Amino acid sequence: MMVAQGDPRLAVIGRRLARVARVVPVMSSKGGVGKTLLSCLLALALSERGARVGLLDLDVTNPTAHVVLGADLSKFPEEDRGVVPPLIGGVKFMSVAYYSGENPLPLRGWEIDNVVREVLAVTIWGDLDFLVIDTPPGIGDEVLDVLSYFPKHEPLVVATPSPLTVTSVRRLLKLLTEAVKGELIRVVENMARDNSSIIADLARKFRVGFLGKVRFDEGVDRAVGDIDALRESRMYRDVSMIAEKLL
Repeated sequence: MMVAQGDPRLAVIGRRLARVARVVPVMSSKGGVGKTLLSCLLALALSERGARVGLLDLDVTNPTAHVVLGADLSKFPEEDRGVVPPLIGGVKFMSVAYYSGENPLPLRGWEIDNVVREVLAVTIWGDLDFLVIDTPPGIGDEVLDVLSYFPKHEPLVVATPSPLTVTSVRRLLKLLTEAVKGELIRVVENMARDNSSIIADLARKFRVGFLGKVRFDEGVDRAVGDIDALRESRMYRDVSMIAEKLL
């Protein structure tokens, strides 16, 4: 049975997000571009600069942000008329993985949307300067449904300079510019290895902001799960510059 449009959770979601100043959905046109890692580092970098930050992993079928942060899924968030996200590395963190653990969630269509609504309805964010959202990869209905719950959002598109990624990013930017004001959309080039301007040129073509490059960091995988080590990585230094531009 599909979730009705009159779902009372929709009104609750609005109240839960009322004190969130800026919503930054981190998006990618395909998987494998480092979106989750960049989302986590961005949240940490914004928090380190004094912002009140939340991080929400909404990749329902494959949540992995908790792995990056080293979050203990056995410690379920506190409940007080809703779920209070635990503070990890100075960031309020919420993930569907608190409910699913490491078990697969073979959901699709309206089932995914139902889970997203439930997470958004129960999570108490309080006052936030930024809510960073790790969204599902791709440009299908799942991503569009996620965006529909945030009347004001500033999509951050993560892209790599590979030809396959560029082709799919072009489609994603076309989709976003038809639905969101161009000045609110921003692009980051991840895993940059050279002086290629292909992603920056693509951003200019679509008249969206280009926030810069995050260099390929072959050592960052060894830091995953250790926030202190992540903050010492070259990737974190590059993402910190992106955070400065957002601020």
